[in-house]
Amino acid sequence: MHHSDRDLDVSSAIRFHPVEIALSMLYKVALVYLLGAPVIAVIIFEVILNGAAMFNHANIKLPVGLDKIIRTVIVTPDMHRIHHSNIRAEHDSNYGFSVSIWDHLFRTFTAEPKGGHEGMTVGLRWQDDETEKLAWILKLPADKL
Repeated sequence: MHHSDRDLDVSSAIRFHPVEIALSMLYKVALVYLLGAPVIAVIIFEVILNGAAMFNHANIKLPVGLDKIIRTVIVTPDMHRIHHSNIRAEHDSNYGFSVSIWDHLFRTFTAEPKGGHEGMTVGLRWQDDETEKLAWILKLPADKL
């Protein structure tokens, strides 16, 4: 669902299947309950998590010099956008959504897409216009059973 979005923007950060979101929330609530985490800590975590996801999926362009500095610590939109490329090698890089250290540590960091950001195609290589329709989104999991 998330990677079928061909126009990467802040809404891409929340583009997931409704059943996936519900199951994820149940899992998180169960873990919070079992671990006894303070409610305020969970709220702060969720705000930071969702804020970071919205930032790195945003359709904004930071000045190149500023982007290079920020991405040494925080995942920037240009850095994460490469992960949404339809080229497999690029898609299999820049997994991070908050801090960039993990991609550097696990050697999954790609500085720039092969064709540059302007020449990069976002989405899935096989996709057609069906992936933009609500009916496709809702029936996808059933198609994979």
